[in-house]
Amino acid sequence: MDELLIKAVAGTGAHIGAVYLVAEDGEVLLMDAQVGMPARAARAWARIRRNDPVPVAAAVRDRHMIWLSDREHMARAFPTAALALPYHYAAAISPIRTEDTVWGGLVLLLPSGPATMLSRRLRTIMDATCARIGEVLREAADEGRPIIPGPRPRVLDPRLVHTAEPNGQLVAMECLNRLPEGYCSLDVEGRVTFLTTSASDLLGICSSELLGERLWKALPWNPVFEDRHRAAVFSRQVTSFTGRNKDGRLLSFRLFPGLTGITVRITPDEADHDRTRHVPETGADRPTRVIALHEMLHLATTLARAVTAQEVVDLVADHVMPVYNVQALAILTSGAGRMRVAASRGYSREAVEEFDGRHVIPPASERHPYDIGKPAFFSSWDELRAAYPDALRSDDMSAWAFLPLITSGRPIGTCVLAYDRPHHFSTDERATLTALAGLIAQAFERARLYDVKHQLAQCLQSSLLPRTLPEVPGLELAARYVPANPGMDIGGDFYDLIRLSDTMVAAVIGDVQGHDVTAAALMGQVRTAIRAHATSGATPGEVLAHTNRLLIELAPDRFTSCLYVSLDLERHIACLASAGHVPPLLGRPGRPAQVIDTSPGLLLGIDPEAEYATTELDLPPGSVLTLYTDGLIEEPGLDLGESIADLAERFTPIPGVPLHDLAESLIEEASVDQRADDIAVLLLRDATRGSAYGDEVEHRLARRQRHDAELDAADGRGPALAE
Repeated sequence: MDELLIKAVAGTGAHIGAVYLVAEDGEVLLMDAQVGMPARAARAWARIRRNDPVPVAAAVRDRHMIWLSDREHMARAFPTAALALPYHYAAAISPIRTEDTVWGGLVLLLPSGPATMLSRRLRTIMDATCARIGEVLREAADEGRPIIPGPRPRVLDPRLVHTAEPNGQLVAMECLNRLPEGYCSLDVEGRVTFLTTSASDLLGICSSELLGERLWKALPWNPVFEDRHRAAVFSRQVTSFTGRNKDGRLLSFRLFPGLTGITVRITPDEADHDRTRHVPETGADRPTRVIALHEMLHLATTLARAVTAQEVVDLVADHVMPVYNVQALAILTSGAGRMRVAASRGYSREAVEEFDGRHVIPPASERHPYDIGKPAFFSSWDELRAAYPDALRSDDMSAWAFLPLITSGRPIGTCVLAYDRPHHFSTDERATLTALAGLIAQAFERARLYDVKHQLAQCLQSSLLPRTLPEVPGLELAARYVPANPGMDIGGDFYDLIRLSDTMVAAVIGDVQGHDVTAAALMGQVRTAIRAHATSGATPGEVLAHTNRLLIELAPDRFTSCLYVSLDLERHIACLASAGHVPPLLGRPGRPAQVIDTSPGLLLGIDPEAEYATTELDLPPGSVLTLYTDGLIEEPGLDLGESIADLAERFTPIPGVPLHDLAESLIEEASVDQRADDIAVLLLRDATRGSAYGDEVEHRLARRQRHDAELDAADGRGPALAE
């Protein structure tokens, strides 16, 4: 795989390449190997969720190649990625797949410009590389040794792309040392690999002190160096800036990027000496850490999608843990003097269970006054124990950062970052982590409010739907309610079963317009009205007419579809009336399912004088009547009539198969992953005695009773109670 990646980079003229593989859970893409990318940038993009709005995730999801010609194209198509990597480059991203299996994605970055285009050669190399990598992954999996990405991307040597000429470096060094301007070479991480004598003189630093060091760390007076270096690496374009050496002399730096690193030309900038006389000699008063700003923008745009506390932790862990080498992360809240773990990553279940519910530990107040609004950093266990003498070590961690989560001026929790070895927190790192805590706090508060709202909505929804359906002799029942996708509010779908007599029942299903609390409350009132009119002896058409007038009085701007069915189990007859609801299906043993024409009237809530016709239907023993809401069949771009016909075609009730299994199969086949509406299903089967199915039910029940009686007799408990 590494060889294939190297060949793809060399063959396409790319300067950065990466291979992502799908993790075992199928929901995450992990960067397995990369060439040409700074390690810190690679760590920030090492873990990507398949639903993230970034190019490689989209290519894997949609199973097709994505071409982005320049930065503007990237900003239009993937603004999140454009914010996090605001550099000039073109990108080619393609899924790695074999037949129906998607294994991951291949990413190549190329210099952007007027001549940059998706050529036939580039497309051919991408397709061939992805196909071959897919074969390698499939063969490894078939042999029982699947390729699993490590915790960090493997960094391949870019020098493998081109073979250097013998003694080329010595010749180049001798040549450059003759020139008055200084030259030095940096690898993709910004480390100095060699520098000329003139460069050492201009910088005022001995060459032995710089070799192997990152130039912007050796020269702290230049805070924009790291960003200009990264811009050159990603864009493959020349960048430049000015800065002073230790003696205050102003120098001009021009960075010329290549596949294996950066060549830096250093020249005196005497002409600009007066203009830049007041440039500070240190970066303390200038904007610093442009890279950290990009990382925060990346995290901010990512956290905007989080809707639960665990999602907040997962997204923070994906973007913060690899960059700052954090091994564990948790969000803590407190209540009644006890700590609660709202969500975590990296901690074992045992550690979370041991910590959750502990009493809040007070600090050593005489030496470490406690301020809940300030972050706390502990480089070792001894430092933490000194501040909190009663602290218990329930994990294997050795350094911690406690970041307060504050919104609207009040603390809502604490984000804990843990390291598996002692860790020194630099001033820049403390500032960056403190800033990140503000982003995490806003996302966590939003997620917490969403959780509360979602729980209230679920509670209201479940309280308005029947918890259990009445047991009616000779009638088998199954009902299912599936809410819409996460992010949707409470729905207005409802169903009910009303027992009218020993042989008469009424079944109801409907859908109130809207997905809010008003719709749910109105749904409860509609159910109550239907029950009241049904038990008074009204016909199906009369029940809907009375309910319609009540609905207009209660909510004149809301409409409701409804189907009301009364069943006479003794005569095996069903009477139906519909207020604009989707038609039911009738499945008879040995016959294709039938779509029932109900002659639907107007939706409830439109016309107070609306009338609703009643349709009579034979309901032979063993037949199944299916009532459902439109969420079961509606799909964007499909005709409703065709969707109903497709449902009837796959509706195959088999005698002897429980209705619960049939209801589950209908739900599973409804493409529920992308639905935007609730689904309610109510199935009724005539299982009266005398029918083949009813006799089978009676036979199974009698056999079960005899079996239970035998077991109870063996236990000495006497006869069992029949279910």
